[in-house]
Amino acid sequence: MSTLLSLGHGYSARALARRLVPQGWTVIGTTRNPAKADQFRAEGVEPLIWPGDLGPALEKATHILCSAAPDAKGDPFLQAVPEIARSKAQWVGYLSTTGVYGDHDGGWVDEATPLTPQSDRGRQRVVAEGQWQATGLPVHIFRLAGIYGPGRGPFEKVRDGTARRIIKPGQVFSRIHVDDIAQVLEASIRKPNPGAAYNVCDDNPCPPQEVIGYAAQLLGMPEPPAVPFDEVAPTMTPMALGFYSESKKVRNDRIKDELGVKLLYPDYPEGLAALLAGGQD
Repeated sequence: MSTLLSLGHGYSARALARRLVPQGWTVIGTTRNPAKADQFRAEGVEPLIWPGDLGPALEKATHILCSAAPDAKGDPFLQAVPEIARSKAQWVGYLSTTGVYGDHDGGWVDEATPLTPQSDRGRQRVVAEGQWQATGLPVHIFRLAGIYGPGRGPFEKVRDGTARRIIKPGQVFSRIHVDDIAQVLEASIRKPNPGAAYNVCDDNPCPPQEVIGYAAQLLGMPEPPAVPFDEVAPTMTPMALGFYSESKKVRNDRIKDELGVKLLYPDYPEGLAALLAGGQD
């Protein structure tokens, strides 16, 4: 019997659970919010309130996935529960970010590109990646591009009139549908390669304003106004500013060549159209 211990059972991990639970897997998901326990159970996931005793779950876990956000000291679970490093899990996945590559002026990066993060978030992920790799466990690193999917599309802002097409010349980024994250993770579980890192993104890096414009087109609504980046930068959150401070296109050849992944949504037009058609926007 296979058991996945999901440390920080959030949006992407829940998508993986939706694939594994129907196959007979046991999935144990940690959460800091007791109110989510019933939601987890409804999805076939055993809730484990954190902070709490991970010992029994670690004993049962054949697989571990960590998607918890790090802090300046690195991964919170490894800091709090060092005995994770003694797990007998046969596969361990760590969800990182393509932000570890930093800014490349719109150029291409792949898994061999040096890690030169510029944001605090990117630097923290590099630290956490290293900590997981140092455990000696069969760790696989997944560097995720910008995530979208059910409940995380651009349609709501377009509908309520708050969407803007922020224009920063040369700005380009990659993205990935959450269901494609889940299938990459499952493919890695089926074909483990400890020590490997994978970029998880679609085939179509592009300027962010294109996505907003296409969402409006799908809705049959006017294109949201174009606003220069310099004009709105003073009002943006630190996370948003960090996002716009980096421009790169991310290669995804490894998930295809090594894991045999065929993306469900190879570009944002297909992904957004599917969200809208399925009423999941």
